[in-house]
Amino acid sequence: MTSTLDDLSWPRRTERLLIRRAAPSDVDTIWRYRRLEPVARYMTSLPGDLDDFRASFAEPDRLVPTLVVERAGAIIGDLKLDLQDAWAQSEVVEQARGTQAELGWVFDPDHHGHGYATEAVRELLRLCFEDLGIRRVEALCFAANAPSRALMERLGMRLETHAVAESLHRSGEWMDGLGYAMLASEWTPGAADGHTSSAPKA
Repeated sequence: MTSTLDDLSWPRRTERLLIRRAAPSDVDTIWRYRRLEPVARYMTSLPGDLDDFRASFAEPDRLVPTLVVERAGAIIGDLKLDLQDAWAQSEVVEQARGTQAELGWVFDPDHHGHGYATEAVRELLRLCFEDLGIRRVEALCFAANAPSRALMERLGMRLETHAVAESLHRSGEWMDGLGYAMLASEWTPGAADGHTSSAPKA
């Protein structure tokens, strides 16, 4: 099994989408849809002006785990696949390194309603469990973010935490937060709509 995104071949293709590593040159397109209110509403931070976003996007901690989703050659969204160490007691900490991942996703509203997010995130799950050998993935969202909740449930992720009024939204409201997860043992290849994926042909 491989252990980092650098060990994988790119791009990856699903039935309708191409998924690749993000590059600094993607920043203008990503900034344009991330600053839209329906997208920014539940993001951790607003993208700010283009120059500031360009600088932050190029930072290794941001760029390395970011993947870009294309449809017919156009960027329609971006994904996060952040490989992490699981918590472990000190005697077994080495065995927990790189064993889990946090997922995230943002899509251009112009491309909502076509199942692209479901197709792309399903590929993230497949990459984690089948290619990277990850044992557990997780994703977080505001409880009010109904589309993300529905996506995770559609893909078979399990609701593990519901924290009441734990997160302060920029609106001033304290919101509930949800945590979803899936183990490798719970992953079913080809689940849901049966979209297939593949590495690039040699």
